[in-house]
Amino acid sequence: MNRPLPLNALHVFNVAASELSFARAADRLFVTHGAVSRQIRSLELAVGLPLFERRNRAVFLTPAGERLHATTRQIFEQLDSTLASLQPARRTQPLVVSCEPTLAMRWLIPRLAAFADAHPDIALHLHSAGGPLDLASAGVDVAIRRNDFFWGHSLVAETLADEWIGPVGLPATFGRAQLHTRTRPHAWQDWQRAMQRAGASPHTLPRFDADAAPPPFEHFYLSLQAAGAGLGAAIGSVYMVGDELSAGRLTAPHGFVRDGSAYVALAREPFDRHPAREALLNWLRISLAASARPWIGTHAPQ
Repeated sequence: MNRPLPLNALHVFNVAASELSFARAADRLFVTHGAVSRQIRSLELAVGLPLFERRNRAVFLTPAGERLHATTRQIFEQLDSTLASLQPARRTQPLVVSCEPTLAMRWLIPRLAAFADAHPDIALHLHSAGGPLDLASAGVDVAIRRNDFFWGHSLVAETLADEWIGPVGLPATFGRAQLHTRTRPHAWQDWQRAMQRAGASPHTLPRFDADAAPPPFEHFYLSLQAAGAGLGAAIGSVYMVGDELSAGRLTAPHGFVRDGSAYVALAREPFDRHPAREALLNWLRISLAASARPWIGTHAPQ
């Protein structure tokens, strides 16, 4: 045979031989049953041999059809593999994460390089925001929040870590003033109640001159910055001050206690349905626990 076989007919034959059905082959190829029959007939004319035996409305490969199918199956599998290898690598979609501003600035951002080293195939896009959020309209995959508000019934929430709080400041200026913030207006009262629940005597808790306190800072982050600048003591989350405690830039003479709240990861679907989100969830839990471990339980209430 000198003339080349029609490639399209070979492709139709390969699909029909795999399905042993012209109707199913037509469905896979998005053509009519008649179009499949015509292509098979043209190939049989070109080969000069019947390739299918038709009986009782079913089709079966003839010995010649079986031999040809063994070859076409291998050819088209190799062709698919080669074409796939020629395609540029598809970049995975970045994982969009919304995180409370203070936690993002003082804990998450300093650890993004560690996450990238652990998961080089996952690109994170970080948004800084707090409180309620419409994940769908904001294009956010995962939101990291403290569970101090109601986020509705449509989101999946996974607990990341309990919140541990305590007063922090510079050793020389710790007792200068009690620093407050509008975003956590009851932080000092929450800490005092938590200490008393843990067994601390009220007279052992620090006292400050109320007249010396500056006006409340607008954000939690600013109150911690003020404590680090020597203006007094601020209530800090162990996660947000742990690095400065390790470096000796802050002190926490009363340690840290649970305040009853926790950090959670919010998503629209269960995390185990998305490998990248599940990887982030596990990394957050491990990393938060590791950063808090040196500082929790080190100062028992008196």
